Amino acid sequence: MFDGVCNVCAASVRFILANDKTESILFAPLQSEVGDRLMRQHGIDSADTDTFLYVSGGKAYIRSDAALEVARNFGFWRVLRILRWFPRAWRDACYASLASNRYRWFGKRDQCYLPTAKERDRFLIEEK
Repeated sequence: MFDGVCNVCAASVRFILANDKTESILFAPLQSEVGDRLMRQHGIDSADTDTFLYVSGGKAYIRSDAALEVARNFGFWRVLRILRWFPRAWRDACYASLASNRYRWFGKRDQCYLPTAKERDRFLIEEK
């Protein structure tokens, strides 16, 4: 789950789409019905757009743990997993600082990130 109107979040999604050679990571904007349902399913207030949720192997990761789990999929970026040795409270405080300032530092989109036709199958979209 990602904040669909956040510029840094959209850039992260584009990075993952370009570098996930197995195409195993799927996406849902927090602002979508799917995102809302998955957030609630994992005990996270769906109004909390400062939280990053990553689900893998049936396990939910949030905040800094989620970012580090995603990083494990990308060659050089796996080195960031060394940050797991730091206390979660410290990592999550750094994450919270970025999350609470992301619109001011990186800007905000007028609408949610829209996948291209090629990317569409990587997004969890509610079928009507």
